[in-house]
Amino acid sequence: MAIDKWEVVIGCEIHTQLLTKTKAFCACENRYGGMPNTRVCPVCLGLPGAMPRISKGYVELGAVAGQALNCHIARFTKFDRKHYFYPDLTKGYQITQYDIPLCDNGYVDLPMSKYPKDQQKGGSKCRSANFIGEPCISEDGKYRRVRVERIHLEEDVGKSLHLPGAHSYIDYNRSGTPLIEIVTKPDMTSPEEAALFMETVQEILRYVKVTNGNLEEGNMRCDANINLNVWEDGKLYHTPISEIKNLNSFKAIKEACTYEAQRQLKEFQDDRQEFNPGFKVTMGWDEAKGETVVQRTKNSFVDYRFVVEPDIKPFSVSEELISRAGSKVGELPEAKRTRMKKEYGLSEFDVETLTSTRELSLWFEEAAKGAKDVKKVANWILAELLAVLNEKNQTINEVSITPKHITELVNAIDEGKISSAQGKKVFAKMLETNKMPLEIIKSEGMEVVSDMSAIEAIVDGVLSENPKAVADFKNGKTNVVGWLTGQVMKQSKGKANPKMAAELVTKKLADA
Repeated sequence: MAIDKWEVVIGCEIHTQLLTKTKAFCACENRYGGMPNTRVCPVCLGLPGAMPRISKGYVELGAVAGQALNCHIARFTKFDRKHYFYPDLTKGYQITQYDIPLCDNGYVDLPMSKYPKDQQKGGSKCRSANFIGEPCISEDGKYRRVRVERIHLEEDVGKSLHLPGAHSYIDYNRSGTPLIEIVTKPDMTSPEEAALFMETVQEILRYVKVTNGNLEEGNMRCDANINLNVWEDGKLYHTPISEIKNLNSFKAIKEACTYEAQRQLKEFQDDRQEFNPGFKVTMGWDEAKGETVVQRTKNSFVDYRFVVEPDIKPFSVSEELISRAGSKVGELPEAKRTRMKKEYGLSEFDVETLTSTRELSLWFEEAAKGAKDVKKVANWILAELLAVLNEKNQTINEVSITPKHITELVNAIDEGKISSAQGKKVFAKMLETNKMPLEIIKSEGMEVVSDMSAIEAIVDGVLSENPKAVADFKNGKTNVVGWLTGQVMKQSKGKANPKMAAELVTKKLADA
């Protein structure tokens, strides 16, 4: 028997820590790092008799994430207990949501332009429950849709620290940290698409200030559920699902899924293993060896013995909370990029960079409001301001100048008050003193001379001092125009209007 073709099927479960001030069910501070086991209390340590309560803002941030990912928000929900053993799970169960999640039926549209060329292909229908079908493609062919099945609230566990030798320690500072888990449908058809999905979700959730999304800190991590559709002699087979746990980089997602797909294909060829809806293998990713390793098997959800959380009553989600959460979403990055390209005539590269954070995009648009040339505003921010921020390892929130500084600088150059070369000097002085450009131009005596007679006198002097250059022009060497204009600018100490100087030099050479 021969394999005709095969394809990858991937669904993701993304765990994201929320930016609440306190932990999910207690008043302990919610932040990364610090001395181990110093931000703990009886509730997050799971001590007998401790009673959890829902922290302020926890449900609302979950609703913000849900609306940012186009989900329906439940008007009534509850918490459940999920039982399993793990050394850093203090209570022996996790408080989570099972059958009534806060959010469901959402989606994320991935820009087709970010896919590898060989994956930018068409399709019309979403995958059905048995994994058969093509991915959703927008009518204009620019986006591929990944459906979000649910987003539920839950708490994080502690962190195991494995030191060289025989000792392991547990830091419970992370125990009880508020999480959302984003569960997708099995709509992704390549490891690259799975990585792009997580990258897009990270960008969106950072935009709406739900999470820091720092993968290296474990703020966001992904479990990838992967199996294969295999066609053999005209018959379709499904391989068993593997869940690759705790992938904490886009590179890891791509490499782990790529390896696991090849491993499953070989396993199917060797052992004829097929899909069983009640069976799943949990895998780890050994980055050093570049391979997946078996951690445990799950026979069904019965393993978790879900029960309603008895210490937290089921609760209603108010329309006021949902409306307030929706108001915090605002314009999302892809919509902002599309609008900015159309409204400002900027390139793909420009808008990608200017929308890399919500704060930078808002800063740019504030600077663009009163500018005579928005493209030049973008250029000054991209080429000059971001270079300074990168050098100082700062964000746009930490810069000393305001958007109005850039607006006034660009307008001063555009109106001929200073040259572009002088503009760089003004820019440096702005960063040093925080003074507005016009104030700096005046105090430094930088005003450009635009008086025609004054510039003409300088041009006449330069031409009389350089008869050879004039003769060269008459002999067809037109490049001397630029050199002579440079001499005019030098004589005027950079104050002559460069456009007027160039025009006068050209006219007088032609008349000579």
